[in-house]
Amino acid sequence: MQLWFLSVMGGVLIGLAAVLLMSALGRVAGISGIASSLVLGAKRGDRSWRWAFILGLLIAPLCLMPFVGNGGIGMPQVGWSAMAVAGLLVGFGTRLGSGCTSGHGVCGIARFSTRSLLATVVFMLFGIATVFVLRHVARGLL
Repeated sequence: MQLWFLSVMGGVLIGLAAVLLMSALGRVAGISGIASSLVLGAKRGDRSWRWAFILGLLIAPLCLMPFVGNGGIGMPQVGWSAMAVAGLLVGFGTRLGSGCTSGHGVCGIARFSTRSLLATVVFMLFGIATVFVLRHVARGLL
């Protein structure tokens, strides 16, 4: 299957999930908020949809395997320690930015939120800067 087609279909499915969650439950499909509420203790009646959403994220690559031969996720390019540090930095950033790229970038921009547009621009700029530094500046150091 063509990579562009898989990318388009992935975007359609993300948009559809966001619309369904908003229309059915009035909730924003922000992954960091959904996951942190499970860890920090969501209300009893508020857990089932959160678990279903997270399980859907984990199961989706398995559903892709019969079509493309893998789950669309390559092997890690760095060690576990680097991934742990990156995860902590992402977690810190989502707290600092009051949400993640899915909440701000997909749902917030679709609702014409200026705050979400600004947050998404900042996320993208820091992502671009991080890739540049890791690939060009710190290449021999890591």
